[in-house]
Amino acid sequence: MNGFLPTPDPLQKLPAEFAPWEEIARDLPKLLVSDKLRPTLERLPACDVTNLDEAGLNRAMLLLSYFGHAYVWGKPPPPRVLPARIAMPWHAVAQRLGRPPVLSYATYALNNWRRIDPTGPIALGNIALLQNFLGGVDEEWFILVHVDIEAKAAPAIAALNSPGGLQVVAAALRAMNATMLRMPEHCDPYIYYNRVRPYIHGWKNQPALPEGLIYEGVYDGQPRQFRGETGAQSSIVPALDAVLGITHKSDLLSEYLQEMRDYMPPAHRDFIAGIKSVREFVLKHREFRDDYNACVSELEKFRAKHFEYAARYIHQQAQHDAANPTDVGTGGTPFMPYLGKHLSETSEHLIR
Repeated sequence: MNGFLPTPDPLQKLPAEFAPWEEIARDLPKLLVSDKLRPTLERLPACDVTNLDEAGLNRAMLLLSYFGHAYVWGKPPPPRVLPARIAMPWHAVAQRLGRPPVLSYATYALNNWRRIDPTGPIALGNIALLQNFLGGVDEEWFILVHVDIEAKAAPAIAALNSPGGLQVVAAALRAMNATMLRMPEHCDPYIYYNRVRPYIHGWKNQPALPEGLIYEGVYDGQPRQFRGETGAQSSIVPALDAVLGITHKSDLLSEYLQEMRDYMPPAHRDFIAGIKSVREFVLKHREFRDDYNACVSELEKFRAKHFEYAARYIHQQAQHDAANPTDVGTGGTPFMPYLGKHLSETSEHLIR
């Protein structure tokens, strides 16, 4: 079982009739650097997405999401209108997948990798990205660390249904934390902030697109506001919060976390909604307390490291563009107070 990663592995190429899309995707970094991206996408050939299966839809979503975000953020200022050549197929594919037409974590990470050795593990050292914006080791590593974390979480996701699985959950969290510590190996904060992060912003609470984005040919020409790609759209932590009974006080943060589920694959949303908390059981059966607390402590470490990275990789960087703010996350939130609140609410759930 791959946890929330797809099984089988993501499709690496669409059918032959989509060759023009695949060619543009392959050349995307070159088109961005040469400033040929927007005119190329304005001539994007029409391809019929109606007969694609789920794997094909996820591959099409990957290409169209990269096309859309490269078109918007590839050169300042961002346009207010996304051409119908991109907007209409993107909207059609997104509707079938049950997610908004915007780059989300499910596309950016969950469906954006391949194994170098097909018989080897889904792990750093044996995975590579299927698609990049500019390319380079920092962009590659940033996303692949997330893929590795998802793979490390798989045993925990499989063990969520019983208190006896708490030791498995704790072990998986320790493995996730070990991967998280590796982020600085090949992802530099300056490069991340200036070369990787700009492309993953959305158009909700986005200073450079205050009204959102018009998808030409859909939504009756009215602008839409969708949040950008963010790790808050991963299903791992919400699933662990649910099983451990870690709740977040009702406020704008808890509303935001609930909104993030709209960007998850529907099957992941449903899975989280069906999880039963073991907290009350552990409170009655104290022999499970140490295992439960080990899970909470490891989740607290995970959130603490994420908070540290958010400060180093974003908050402490020098802002040069309103479209890439240091105090607003790619999901359109004041992330430092939010992450700090996440952290404190996690530690409050240790059972004494």
